[in-house]
Amino acid sequence: MKLEAVELIRMDVPLKSAFRTSFSSVNMHQVVWAHVVTDVAEGWAECGANERPDYSSEFHNGAATVIKEFLLPDLFALGNDLTAEAVAPTLEWAKGHRMAKAVIETAILDAQLRNQKISFAKYLGADKDKVPAGVSVGIMDSLPELMKFVEGYLAEGYLRIKLKIEPGWDYEPVKLVRETFGPDLLLQVDANTAYTRDDFDLLKRLDEFNLLLIEQPINEEDVLGHAKLADYIDTPVCLDESIVSADIARDAIELGAAEIINIKPSRVGGYIESKKIHDVSQAAGIPVWCGGMLETGIGRAANLALAALPNFTLPGDTSASSRYFATDVTEPFVLVNGHIDVPTGHGIGVDPIPEIVERFAVSREWIKR
Repeated sequence: MKLEAVELIRMDVPLKSAFRTSFSSVNMHQVVWAHVVTDVAEGWAECGANERPDYSSEFHNGAATVIKEFLLPDLFALGNDLTAEAVAPTLEWAKGHRMAKAVIETAILDAQLRNQKISFAKYLGADKDKVPAGVSVGIMDSLPELMKFVEGYLAEGYLRIKLKIEPGWDYEPVKLVRETFGPDLLLQVDANTAYTRDDFDLLKRLDEFNLLLIEQPINEEDVLGHAKLADYIDTPVCLDESIVSADIARDAIELGAAEIINIKPSRVGGYIESKKIHDVSQAAGIPVWCGGMLETGIGRAANLALAALPNFTLPGDTSASSRYFATDVTEPFVLVNGHIDVPTGHGIGVDPIPEIVERFAVSREWIKR
């Protein structure tokens, strides 16, 4: 397979409502897509980078620059030797920039599998045709507002609720949701690194609510601190931002810092590395689940295929398109009995709707051999 050209598409896709975490609040999903053209097929992928370097050090305009100036020249140079599996080794010299690498690898893999008439799910080794769906609930302005959203999501059929938390918005919201909806609700929290080692006693108070997990409570570089926290509290500690590779996942597991792992393909460099993290975790008896970055249908399709692997035993953030968007840029993913179907078509199994892409597009740029 030979890479002929890549189109980078920048879009502003409106969210149905603001999504607030401990580090940002957004009303618009600003996103970069990669559309690759090879000599045998075309492929699509979505970059996970945000507008600002807040979730990670990457941001979408920076990712686009890295792709154009550093990554694509090496991939064009592969000529007929291009494969998705060759992308990571070829680009290993470039430190970091995993989200930029992930979107290119994923688009090339999509083209490769479309040509081979194989689905993402089959390629990755999925054993399910639908996955249970959870929903991530952002930080709200008030407890009544929070309850309105949680009640609505449960009425829609979501099987698990994840509450974003931060200092000052933690114990009381969790307490209210647990007491209102009962002990059987699958409930977890996500701090996005908002706490420190000084907050262990505060976080221990959450033990009384029988949570599935607490996700990334302290700084992503403080893996040892997470191990200490895991020893101190009863709630299982889940790592997100800390896990950027299979090697780091292995180390975190051995340290006792990761009792559960959230796998986000964009954060770790793509779906091939995600599969390795899945396998490392499975071998160690550590469950995993699939996180999200507010993806449109292009990114959501590939995430659903990943979430169908055997060790994804917890509901992920692979929610329906309607959770975030009034209008998605692909045919929407729909929640049915708490589950979402895994695409079965070749590659990621979905295609963009051209007129909707054009409506939301801010810029489109072709880079050719």
